[in-house]
Amino acid sequence: MKAAVMEAAGGGPVYGEFREPAAGDGLELIAVTASALSNFSKSRSAGRHYSSEAVFPVVAGAEGVGRTADGRRVFFALPETPFGALAERCVVRSKLCVPVPEGLSDVEAAALANPGMSAWAALVERARLVKGETVLVNGATGSAGKVAVQLAKYLGAAKVIATGRNAAALKELKLVGSDAVVAFDLAQEHGAKLYERALMAEFADGVDVVLDYLWGETAKTAIVAIARSVEDAQPVRFVHVGGASGEESIELPGAALRSSAIQLMGSGIKSVSMQGMLAAVAGTFAAAVETGMRVETVTRPLEEIAEAWELPGRPRVVVTIG
Repeated sequence: MKAAVMEAAGGGPVYGEFREPAAGDGLELIAVTASALSNFSKSRSAGRHYSSEAVFPVVAGAEGVGRTADGRRVFFALPETPFGALAERCVVRSKLCVPVPEGLSDVEAAALANPGMSAWAALVERARLVKGETVLVNGATGSAGKVAVQLAKYLGAAKVIATGRNAAALKELKLVGSDAVVAFDLAQEHGAKLYERALMAEFADGVDVVLDYLWGETAKTAIVAIARSVEDAQPVRFVHVGGASGEESIELPGAALRSSAIQLMGSGIKSVSMQGMLAAVAGTFAAAVETGMRVETVTRPLEEIAEAWELPGRPRVVVTIG
């Protein structure tokens, strides 16, 4: 069968032939139609993600949309190694499939599943968002952050605050649910201090949940702002979701923890059960059908996988198969 094959860790996939998978007990044989090139899918395929099995050669792709042998249209996650999602067919455990509802195309579902899953799981499974609370999304101008803003509103947040560097993208977020925006530019003189002051004003007014898609200096700035502005042991649930800044480590002042009721946690595979992750996909799909929420996408056929792999993450790249 035709597939995008990773020959070794760290490189990119090559379009070629790979052996056919076979269904077995508890496994679904999926005829794949679409697979998004999410950061998770790419890093797992390259052996860089903590959940990667690092087996090579392997078919790339950690998630996708397709049809089961009996014709059901499903989103699926984590195909059985070495059969990834970027192929004509793969095998997946039955319990890792989620029905795709009418009203979402294969491409729309593939594009939406990963950012929706990460936001929904962070808000529902980890933060335990309560209707009427205030949510701040740190790094909201990417595809995942934009979905997070919309899902926070859908799930009942009374106020959503979006932060980011891109002023034009922040304006767009006001059209899809953001009540307030905070721009930052850490590269400018005193940029971190200016961001801290802007955040302190928001935290002093009351923020219950922070979804962090960046980590790095902006996350540290937000944690310090919480410590300096939130009084009377008011808890703030800080949920780390993604590391778009590229900074894996930060210097965390101990005083920021001692002098605040901040609750630090992460959200992802292993911190959220697979059942919770798949429930997040199903919830996102239902929200998308109800509200019309979509992710901006660009499509490329499987035979152009080498070029598609190098495209930027926004708009979201979806590889079509068949």
